[in-house]
Order: sequence, then C-alpha cells, then structure tokens
Amino acid sequence: MDSHQVIEASKRFTQDEEAKLITLSKGGDQQAFYQLYEMHHKKVYGLCWRMLADKDSAEDVCQEVFVQVWQKIGNFQGNSKFSTWLHSVASNIVLSHLRKHKNWLQRVFSIEDQVVEEVGEEMAEISELDKHIMRLPERARLVFVLFAVEGYRHEEIGKMLNMAVGSSKAQYHRAKTLLKEWLEE
Repeated sequence: MDSHQVIEASKRFTQDEEAKLITLSKGGDQQAFYQLYEMHHKKVYGLCWRMLADKDSAEDVCQEVFVQVWQKIGNFQGNSKFSTWLHSVASNIVLSHLRKHKNWLQRVFSIEDQVVEEVGEEMAEISELDKHIMRLPERARLVFVLFAVEGYRHEEIGKMLNMAVGSSKAQYHRAKTLLKEWLEE
C-alpha cells in the first residue's frame, strides 16, 4: 500500500494494513496517521462523550487524544491491539481532563441537571440507553462506561479513578440499578 494512498474511511482494515499504517505513522507519515484517525475516531469520540456527558468537551478531548497519540505512537509496542492501547490512552486523557476542569461549582452541583437538559433535542439521534447513561451521576457513569462498555476490570478502574475496588463495584451496581429503573419507566 502506498503511504499516501487515501483509503476510504468506511473500509475495514486488516490487521496487516493497520500494522503498516502504525509503522508508517511511527515514521512520521501524516497520511497514514490520518487513516488511523479515520478508522478509530468515532469510537474514541463515543468513549469521550459517554465519560464526559458533554458534547463540546468530548470533541475537545477526542482531538487531544489524537494529538497525544500522534506524539506518543512510538510508545506503542504492539503487545496489545492498537485499539486497546488507543482506548487506554483515551480513558486516561478523559480522566485527566475531568481532574483538571473540576471547579468548585461542579463539586457543589451535580452535572446531572445539565445533562438532562442536553439530552433533549440536541441529542435526539442517540440511543435510549446512551441518554440514560448521560444522566448517571459522574462516578457511576465513569465506572459503568469503563467496566461495561470498555471492558476494564474493577481493579483497573479503581487505580484509574483512585478508588477502592469495592467502591468501583458499588458504583457499577448503582449505575445498573438506576439504568434499569429508568429503562423500565
């Protein structure tokens, strides 16, 4: 594959093609990196959006993820799938963003009220489940997305969110309970 050949975003890449794009990207090939971006940006944006519950923040953080990935792609060793490494990077950047942008108002007032308003007309195209995920309290939402959507273990989530494993499990149970109640309404 020519490193400057643009492949349609909708095309599914084989593992060999993706590996070649990664190698080219490590060498500074921006076109190859753009193809990796096209391949993965929707899933990364979805992760950011579910964890942050805010469209604008999700877009900003998603861009930051790919800036960081471009700068750190040389660190990808290939010990796991690229998408696994990418989602780990994205999760860490989202959590860092949350820590940095947590102001005193957000500590006092839950963002839940803001999310309920946003879920209205602006986000009409999202699934019913996603709408309810956005309504979850922040810690429960983060644990739910990391565990149920991204597949992290509670031990990993505990380290990422600086909480006990039992707290992670409790927040997951809280999220499941709330989601079940809301979906039954």
